Amino acid sequence: MSKAEREIHHRLAALADWSEWRAYEVAVGDAPRLPGVYLFRAPSTGQVVYVGMAGERAGGGRPQGLRGRLSVYKSGKGAVSGFGEAALDRALADSVWVEQQLALLRSNGPRRAKLWAADAIRRVSPDVRWSVCVDGPAARALEKRVEGILDGQGLWNR
Repeated sequence: MSKAEREIHHRLAALADWSEWRAYEVAVGDAPRLPGVYLFRAPSTGQVVYVGMAGERAGGGRPQGLRGRLSVYKSGKGAVSGFGEAALDRALADSVWVEQQLALLRSNGPRRAKLWAADAIRRVSPDVRWSVCVDGPAARALEKRVEGILDGQGLWNR
């Protein structure tokens, strides 16, 4: 890790009390049902590629907060927003991945878009960490501070 990368990591660590990095596939169920900020990183490089926030979510017994937001991505329902869209954009630019998806289409028939998006996220196989905040506005403020530190570092955020 370069000196500049270490400095960025130290600045991020000073902003909040972050969880440990965990493999996304297993971390979703451990995420709290509270507002907060989450970071995705590419395990191959250790680079943070996405920062997002979750506020207080309500409705129908569904998970709330960080767990709810991360669950949306795992299910593929986040195909047109946030990290789900970013992962799908990158997967669709990978001809090998597209060929694999076409082979599934040819052998198994049509699949829902959310399944393609879930496959795209599995393709990235990100690590995730989070920090709990007191409410949605505090999460939004922390997200903006993190984005400021990571500006110019190859974030997938739009």
